Parts: sequence; structure tokens; C-alpha cells
Amino acid sequence: MSILLGVKTDRVDSSAEFALGTVFEDYNGKVYKYITYSEEAAATDGVAGEVAYYAAATGYALNDVTSDLSASDEQGAGVLQAIMSDNEFGWIQIEGNATLTIALTAGADGDPLTPAGSADGTLDVSAAATDHVCAYAGDISAKEVKCFFPR
Repeated sequence: MSILLGVKTDRVDSSAEFALGTVFEDYNGKVYKYITYSEEAAATDGVAGEVAYYAAATGYALNDVTSDLSASDEQGAGVLQAIMSDNEFGWIQIEGNATLTIALTAGADGDPLTPAGSADGTLDVSAAATDHVCAYAGDISAKEVKCFFPR
């Protein structure tokens, strides 16, 4: 992992400007990953501050994410940093404190969070040992989470 100069995490690219899966840490200790976005069956753009999941067909191996939970394996990928359309490239936040644009499905401050059981673009409280825990609730009323998504 390294610090990349000149990276704008809210930038969206029509062609890959970095190797997919590139990970870097900013000066505030937040960690980001470069991905490609897929609209999948929902056919809607991803929204900045929305949780993305690894797409079921291509997923983690190809750094392909979607905010359509039904088209995923319920594996959290990160928090989108910009509005993204199908086949665009950009950054997701994978570690550090983040503020979501969509409220969590349920929970209280400190709860472990998972995509399982949630709605598109957000997270829910982990209820099973097999859930993919990818974040912890910070201040629920402010939609704040502590990210621990896979690198």
C-alpha cells in the first residue's frame, strides 16, 4: 500500500486510469480501492456514500462492484466515492470512518454490520456467524460507520 499523489477519490473515469484493485491510503488514514462499477439488473447509477458489493458473476477477482444487492454474493466491497454508471471506473473507501447517504437498515452504535438482510446500497446488523461483517456502526443517527471491507 502506498500514498498516490494527485488521486481524486471522487473522480470517475471512462477507461481505467489505475490498475484495478490498486489500494492507497490518504493522509487521514482512510484506505481506498480502484474498481469498476456494474449497474447489474437494477440498471441504476451508484451514488456517492452508498455501499457497494462485489458483483456475483465477476466480483472480488475482477474488482467489479454494484450497489444492487440482489446481483451480489452479499460480500461488501466499500463505500462509493462518486456517482458511477455502468462500466465506469472509480474509488471505493474500504477502511476508516465513512458517512453513508442511506440509513442503515437497523442497528445501534457499535453493532457489526453486513450486507446480508439489508437493502440496496446499505448495511444491516449481522445476525449469523456466516454473515460477511464489513463495518461497525459508529453514530447510527448520523449514518456513520467504521469500514473494514476486504482489500
